[in-house]
Amino acid sequence: MTTSPDAWVDLVMITFRRAEYVRMTLPHLLSSIDDRTRVWLWHNGDDADVMSVVDQYRDHPRVHRVHHSPDNVRLRPPTNWLWQEAEGELLGKVDDDCMLEDGWVGRLRAAHAAADLGVLGSWRFQPEDYRPDLAGPKTVELPGGVTLLRNHWVQGSGYLVPRQVVEEVGPLREGQTFTRWCLEVARTGRSNGWLLPFVHEEHLDDPRAPHSSLRTDEDLRRHLPLSAQAHGVTRLSDWTDQMRRSALVVQQASLDLSAYDGWRARGRRLARRAQRALTGRSTW
Repeated sequence: MTTSPDAWVDLVMITFRRAEYVRMTLPHLLSSIDDRTRVWLWHNGDDADVMSVVDQYRDHPRVHRVHHSPDNVRLRPPTNWLWQEAEGELLGKVDDDCMLEDGWVGRLRAAHAAADLGVLGSWRFQPEDYRPDLAGPKTVELPGGVTLLRNHWVQGSGYLVPRQVVEEVGPLREGQTFTRWCLEVARTGRSNGWLLPFVHEEHLDDPRAPHSSLRTDEDLRRHLPLSAQAHGVTRLSDWTDQMRRSALVVQQASLDLSAYDGWRARGRRLARRAQRALTGRSTW
């Protein structure tokens, strides 16, 4: 079932420690959305600088609710908070280290209204990372003029999913990654992936991003992303190479759902690799 062309959208932004990013990403988010979009803010931890930024926007007309968790509960509880309490037809999340192009909500909303889809994501890689030879076989034309680069998962930022799908599949379970949750959506028969032309998301932990604070090896060591920690990366050039490899992973990933069956070791490795590639995180 498709959603309404004028569907209400509810988004959660989760903030943590990067005040220099939140000063850019939060006002950018509020300016990039339309008047049928509500923002829910969840702050993890006790970083006073980040809280001071969040407090400046409590009364913004597009900020719907604000929650502060003294502990860093990571991503699952705030995601489920939105999924279980929001009333919009479309639900999503934007990370505090990401900035999306203006009008992104409208483009994803229109695609959901045109076709019965699962999770639609924004593209966080660079133009040179797109490989038509790899993406072409996974690209499909759908009703309503929607062109989709299919993949069974997208990253957990800059996405929209129908609330009906969330109600059908259920909330994120303890220990379940967003990647694995997207695979459950794919098993309902719905297509996940990215619109073409892409809806762009600037990921500030990509050193190639215009607003990234990662410009030197010292910057990387000071603000080491979790994926870089997991791979033992300490040099900026190696981290940039990892970003390029991440783009290849999602474009090469199989559309055969049996490849990701939980009992298959290969499937588990692929899912973990995909999650780290897209999110920089290994657990929820």
